[in-house]
This record gives sequence, C-alpha cells and structure tokens, in this order.
Amino acid sequence: MSTTALTHRVRVLAAPGDRHDEILTPAALDFVGHLAAAFGGRRRDLMKERRRQLLRLAGGSPLDFPVATSAVRADPSWRVAPAAPGLTDRRVEITGPPDRRMAVNALNSGATVWMADFEDATAPIWDNIVGGQLTLLDAIERRLDLTTDDGKEYRPAGRDRLATLVVRPRGWHLDEEHLEFDGGPVPAALVDFGLYFFHCAQRQVDAGYGPYFYLPKLENRYEARLWNDIFVTAQELLGIPRGTVRATVLIETITAAFEMEEILYELREHSAGLNAGRWDYLFSLIKTFGHRTDFLLPDRAKVTMTAPFMRAYTELLVRTCHKRGAHAIGGTAAQVPGRDPAAHESALAKVRLDKEREAEDGFDGSWVAHPGLVPVCREVFDGVLGERPHQIDRTRDDVDVTAVDLLSVRRISGPPTAEGVRTNITVALRYFAAWLRGQGAVALDGLMEDAATAEIARVQIWQWLRHRVIERETVGLLLDDELATLGAEYPWAPLDEVRALFERTALQAELPLFFTPDAYTRNLVRHAEPRS
Repeated sequence: MSTTALTHRVRVLAAPGDRHDEILTPAALDFVGHLAAAFGGRRRDLMKERRRQLLRLAGGSPLDFPVATSAVRADPSWRVAPAAPGLTDRRVEITGPPDRRMAVNALNSGATVWMADFEDATAPIWDNIVGGQLTLLDAIERRLDLTTDDGKEYRPAGRDRLATLVVRPRGWHLDEEHLEFDGGPVPAALVDFGLYFFHCAQRQVDAGYGPYFYLPKLENRYEARLWNDIFVTAQELLGIPRGTVRATVLIETITAAFEMEEILYELREHSAGLNAGRWDYLFSLIKTFGHRTDFLLPDRAKVTMTAPFMRAYTELLVRTCHKRGAHAIGGTAAQVPGRDPAAHESALAKVRLDKEREAEDGFDGSWVAHPGLVPVCREVFDGVLGERPHQIDRTRDDVDVTAVDLLSVRRISGPPTAEGVRTNITVALRYFAAWLRGQGAVALDGLMEDAATAEIARVQIWQWLRHRVIERETVGLLLDDELATLGAEYPWAPLDEVRALFERTALQAELPLFFTPDAYTRNLVRHAEPRS
C-alpha cells in the first residue's frame, strides 16, 4: 500500500481478543486511518445535511424528483457497469450476520449470494465486529469451520459454487467507538468497509471475484458519490484496478426513492443495482412525515407490499434499474420455517406469494433470511427466469410513477388495533433485550427480525401517541405487562435498560432518528473492556 504517512494513527481502544491481531494490523489500521482522514469531513457534512433536509420537509417543503438532475434522468445513453463475476445471476440472496455458523449455513444454502451483514443484523459489540471480519477472511481462505459445544460441526461444502460474498457495512450515521482517529471515533462504515477491503479485496480478485458491497440507508446522490470516491481511493491505495468494486444500494429511505437514477449514475462504474429495503423504507417514511396526519399508518402487518405507495416504490425501482442495465433485487422474506407442519406450510405459502409478485413485477432476485426459504425462492424465480440469469431486458416501460404516487399513504392511512399496539411494544422490547446482549438477528414469533423491525415498531408507537390515536396510559400499562412477561421468559434480560431504551426512543416528544446510536453508547458500558 503506497499511502502517505498519517499524522494521527488509528488507536484501538479495546482489550486484545482472540486472533484480533490478524485483523487489527498496523497496515490495516493505517488504511482505515487514511480513509477517515480523506472522507471523515465529508461524511460529517452529509450527516448535517440529512438533518437540514429533515427540517425542511417537516417545515412543509415538497419532496419531488430533483430538478437539478433532470438531465441525468432524461439522458438515455448511460448504463451502469456490466455485472461482475459471481453477480450475474442473483435470483436468491440470503442475509445474516457474519458469525461463523451463519456463514457456513449461508455459503452452503444454495443461494447465489450471501449478504454478510455488519449493519441491521449485527449488534456492534467489539467482538462481533472483529469476529465478523475474521469470519469473512476465513471464508475466503476456505478455512471456515465451527464445532459447537454439543459437538455439531459446521464447514462449507466442498463444491466449487458457493454463494458469492457481499458485505454490508454499517450506515453513515454510526461511529465505531473502539477505534480512535484524530481524537474522535472512526465512522463505522469506514471501519467495516476498510478492514474487509484491506484484507480481502485482493484475495477475492485472485479467486476470480471481487470486493462486493451492499450500501445501507443512503438518502441522496451525494452520499452515493461519497461511496464512489471511497471506492476509487481504496482501489488506488491497494493497486486494484478501478471498477473492480461493485455495490448494490438499498433504497430504504423515502428521499432516496426520489433519486434512484441519480444514485445509480454516481456509482455507475461500481454499481451492481438497487435493492428494495421494505421495512427500513416504512421506518424512513414515518421518521420523515410522521408528524402529518395524512401519513398515519395502521398496524405494520396491514401495510403490505400491495399498498399503492409501496407498489409505486418497487415498480419504479425495477424500471429504474432495468433502464440502466442494473439488477433489481427484492425485499426480505423473514419467515423462519417451523417444526409444526401446518405453520411450516403457511410460512412457505406466504413466501411464495411474495416472491411470485416480485418475479412477475420484473425483479431479478430476492432476499431470504433463512436457508429453509432458499428452495421456494429459487423455484419461483426459476419459473420466471428459466435458464436466463436475470430479466434486465424487461424494461417496464409501462411504469409511470409520480411523486404523488410515492407519497399516497393516505389511501391506507388509519389508526392501529389494540393487537397492533401490543405487538409493536413486544417486538421492540424483545429485540432491544437481545441487541443489548450482543445479538442482532433474533427469531421472534416465526420471523427473523433485525434492527429495521425494532425501528418501525418503536416509531409507530411514537406516531400513534403523537396523533393521540392511542393513550399514553395504555402504552404504559402494556409496557409494564410486556416487560414482566419478558423477564419471566428471559431472566437474563436487563429489564431496566430495556425499559429506558424504549422510553427514550419511542415515548419522547422528539423522535430520535435511530435507536442504535443511543443503545450503542450505553452498551459500551455493559460490554466495557480495559482500554489499551
């Protein structure tokens, strides 16, 4: 790596752990420090702009497709880069945290892609972050194995075709407090990206693939441009040909939905398409417009992908991607197959209907959260794609989506049910308890939930309280009741901390933008280690 000397090196503010020295090498930390020095200031400015945009929209400014970039949208000539090796056929993608058991199961699942998730499916205690990097390094080196306490062994199958690895770093809004640069924490996205890229980019190229990424929670084209500049710099620093990186952007914020083409344009030499991140999209919608009565959403279970504004969002995504030669990837099927035959068949039927809608709408593939769902997802997309790797040639010229279509929430607007209120409180509390314990992917009531689920659960409670469609006293009684149940079922749960987190992030007059920074700061104390 030919970097200039850094004035301030990255310091590790955590005790050494098992094999941490293989990841936190001086050269790797210097690489992360170089990225922080080059791009940390722009990231801070973009986070300030997020808040300014939120205030503008709250003040009544209209949200529409940007006039300034109309020429980009109107220009028919540009396309994103061709599909990279291992990313041509993406009909089934499996998601999960980068722990060793999940890695083996995902690689062996029969999915075409494994999205190793440092973001919503990972509670970012330090061992999870460094351990996840070790998992990815071992997976690429084909030395990944695991033997559990009960003697069960996990290791990748011997076949050549394992799922293609794609890494999702944490979002721009998060910091990594265990690494210090220039007197402050390093942006978590640069930590996850930088450590993986430093150790694994060349290894992936040598294996015939490349360093591939999913980019979460982008809100506009400028945030996409920042990532593209990071990719260019990282490739230059390590001598990797420009354009080797590929990135799929999750369209999971309402503002990004109005800049899909611009996001593809900014990343076009590194783009691998867009993904429909459905739960975070609803979370973003409430966070942005939740103060308005015409954006009052009913129970989460009633806001399906057939709702008009959700149909507009997904159809626009397919049309945008295929217009520019990019893959369009559908949302997550979170069902966990059960042992009860009737429940199992019911879960698979729901998944099948969801994937049939996506495949028929033109998506090129979709996500599942459990290996048991890979066969049904593959069967559905096989039925539409056949031997073709994708259906990018289906340009969906019939789709014409306006700003009004994307924001037509009032067509399903309505108050919650008592069951919906209780469910949101239950899900938020149980997820918070697991997250504070260091677990980011949690099976709850037959679904594999991650941080996006907890986010929409707590902001819906906030929205319903704000508009007084539920009473604060009712929420308080349900909170007491569900905490008692949680404590009885899970004696390890830190009930006082769970309650405090829920009250801070769901019951205050001003809605925190994310629960994770608040929870992370307090989790540092719970998982505190001597600093070196």
